[in-house]
Amino acid sequence: MKFLYKLLKIVILVGVSYVIISPLIGMIVQSVASTEDLYNPMMYVLPSDPSLEKYELVSERLDYLPTIAKNLIYTLSLTLIQLFVCSMVGYGFARFDFKFKKILFALVVIMIVIPAHTIMLPLYMTFKNFDPLGVISLINGESLNLMSSVWPVYILTFFGCGVRSGLYIYIFTQFFRGLPREIEEAALVDGAGVWYTYFRIMLVNAMPAVITVSVFSIVWQFNDLFYSNLFLVDEDIVISKKLASLPGVLANQDKILNIAIQQQYVDAGIIMTLLPVVIIYLVLQKKFIEGAERSGIVG
Repeated sequence: MKFLYKLLKIVILVGVSYVIISPLIGMIVQSVASTEDLYNPMMYVLPSDPSLEKYELVSERLDYLPTIAKNLIYTLSLTLIQLFVCSMVGYGFARFDFKFKKILFALVVIMIVIPAHTIMLPLYMTFKNFDPLGVISLINGESLNLMSSVWPVYILTFFGCGVRSGLYIYIFTQFFRGLPREIEEAALVDGAGVWYTYFRIMLVNAMPAVITVSVFSIVWQFNDLFYSNLFLVDEDIVISKKLASLPGVLANQDKILNIAIQQQYVDAGIIMTLLPVVIIYLVLQKKFIEGAERSGIVG
């Protein structure tokens, strides 16, 4: 019975793994297959004449290295802001009692539940005519138009309303609640203030949650198309936007009109775009799983 149980477990794990990674395997195969392989009915799984030609052309059309470098700088800067803001908010919810605490935490949960598409029009109008409390109009005589820039995304992230910020606040809140209060009490007895205790003691002990949020934030910020399209962020900064326009570029510049062949180039672009995120995940995988388990978001 033990052998049958182990065999069943292996079969289930292999089956689920195949279902998850089979689309990725298909994209890799299609991206290295030649045009002849595309129409070859005998070709199955492994191409008969693999080539990296499509990667070379896609790298040129996406201006890959400069664009990916700008995208990573943009993504990592937003991630650092989210770590700083969301960890402080989560620590406040976990350790301090203040008025309207339950209501404010309920709003955090609502941020997780409500789709961002429901507030896209107010967000667009807010940053198209950006004028907080009428101060900018008082100084310049008119409001600012922040469209076609990254400032709306940075402003939202700084005020804890960025991509998935509600989830990150929840993760930090749950993690800090699980840490023993004796750590802070010992620090206060030794003369440490609230800020010193938070930055030098609590945040260090919350490193699994920090890494979990870092991985989530990097992946979602890197692949975000909603905010970058809503605020008209330059596609030279967001490689996902460049990748979305790749079929049109191939049709206009390279006269590749066949949709099936275009899809091969798009698959190559997707693999190249996913590569940095996959590397980051592989490096942080162990800490990421530990943080996810201790923050209570398993399943």
